[in-house]
Amino acid sequence: MEFDINKIRQDFPILQQKIYGKPLVYLDNAATTQKPKVVIDTVSKYYYEENANIHRGVHYLSNKATESFEIARKNIQKYINAENSHEIIFTKGTTDSINLVASSFGKKFISKDDEILISVMEHHSNIVPWQILCEEKKAKLRVIPINEKGEIIFDVFEKLLNEKTKLVAITHVSNALGTINPVKEIISKAHKKNIPVLIDGAQSIPHLKVDVKELDCDFYCFSGHKVYAPMGVGVLYGKEKFLEEMPPYQSGGEMIKNVTFEKTTFNELPFKFEAGTPNVGGVLGLSAAFDYLNKIGRENIEVYENELLNYATEELQKINGLRFIGTAKHKTSVISFLIGDIHPYDAGIIIDKMGVAIRTGHHCAQPVLDWFKIPGTIRASFAFYNTKDEIDRLIEAILQVIKMFG
Repeated sequence: MEFDINKIRQDFPILQQKIYGKPLVYLDNAATTQKPKVVIDTVSKYYYEENANIHRGVHYLSNKATESFEIARKNIQKYINAENSHEIIFTKGTTDSINLVASSFGKKFISKDDEILISVMEHHSNIVPWQILCEEKKAKLRVIPINEKGEIIFDVFEKLLNEKTKLVAITHVSNALGTINPVKEIISKAHKKNIPVLIDGAQSIPHLKVDVKELDCDFYCFSGHKVYAPMGVGVLYGKEKFLEEMPPYQSGGEMIKNVTFEKTTFNELPFKFEAGTPNVGGVLGLSAAFDYLNKIGRENIEVYENELLNYATEELQKINGLRFIGTAKHKTSVISFLIGDIHPYDAGIIIDKMGVAIRTGHHCAQPVLDWFKIPGTIRASFAFYNTKDEIDRLIEAILQVIKMFG
């Protein structure tokens, strides 16, 4: 399919509106992406025509919903190139996926004095669950440092790997800096010491081609709402060998095979980790989003978004007093910056009044901003429905901020 930005923008109803009398410029895609009409229609169609609880019914609607749900699982398996569909576990999102692994993997494989390795640039969702696990198990959380560009110091990472390391949990793309981490090399180094690796893919799945078989990661987590799908749904990919050994995360309906008052036996994969009624509409919406991305072409998306990133970087660096936070050689679709001594929140309020949606603050990644010795940043994050004209609107808004603050 030819990449036609005007046609693509027509697919996103929310982009057609005005904010404060100005056309909306939405540059907060790292927080959540907008939804194409095909995703909205898919969710609506489910509730209009198929709404029923899945897996448990014999009636027509239940069978139809179950079939759609399991087709979606296979579609997502194919999208990330997992070996088996039962390695795809549906969750509420990245946070839920990471908590599942921390609880379940942690219960089985983490003991006193073991070590879990993360990096300075992690989102809170890939810090706090491991902190809680380490406190419970009397294990130790080790942290990989970064350089002034916002890149992992690989030599130090290698030195931190040792016989006590039981898991490496690291982000594929930093939500605060845009850094693309060398996860394939990280996984390879860890596997040489038989250490499993979890990848937080929340920010990579919308921008990069993800092939879990090629990466050889043991766990990969992502959220639907970051990748043009509904909120409240996500995926944990896990290698079968670990998922089989891990105990259930939550208990109740669906995750059981047989229940008596004396003993309960657990269901097979993937249902062992899918307790209760799932977000069926959200799962179907996620599958529709991946179909939509495949139709546009993931390579087309990556090329176009890199063009936007390069253009925005070149134009922003022309502004006197603007300082980039995170200048890694390998980046994608996120620019964090400060404007002189102007507080990010103050700048964000003015930029919003110009009809431009950006994010300000610590982006749920306080430790990395503490490392840079700053309280927060202004963050513009791009999607394939954005344009260079919209970046020009951002520049115009920033210049207005500078003018107002003298």
